[in-house]
Amino acid sequence: MERRELFSSLASSFKTKEKQEIILRPPYYKDEEVFLTNCIECDGICSTVCEENIIVIKDDKTPIIDFSLNGCTYCDECAIACPNEVLSIEDKKNINAKIQIDISTCLAWNDTMCFSCKDPCFDEAIDFLGMFRPEINDNCTSCGFCIKVCPTQAIKII
Repeated sequence: MERRELFSSLASSFKTKEKQEIILRPPYYKDEEVFLTNCIECDGICSTVCEENIIVIKDDKTPIIDFSLNGCTYCDECAIACPNEVLSIEDKKNINAKIQIDISTCLAWNDTMCFSCKDPCFDEAIDFLGMFRPEINDNCTSCGFCIKVCPTQAIKII
């Protein structure tokens, strides 16, 4: 084995694996399989009525939520507008996501006063120990409003 091949193989072991795409659906569905059958017959009406403009229609014609654009107010408009009964107010629940703060990149965890995530949180789901060290508590509805405002992208969906 040549030296170049050795170093290439060693370097490739340090590369991070590609992240698996996290698919977040609007919070009004009963069965995820219905997205793949009933949404393909729709023109993405849910995305046009979304007040926060966070519903994006993927190439497969199914809706996903993109928190890089804003957060979800759970306003029910997407469920009301759904013509194919994929989204229904009766099936309303919290968005199926776990929100977590990456303490290695969070400004507050690194001794810089920052309340960017706390200010837009409607549910008082972020507690601070003193003025530093924010933590997400059980009030979190996974609305995503904290994600876009974080200046270091320390708030992640896992």
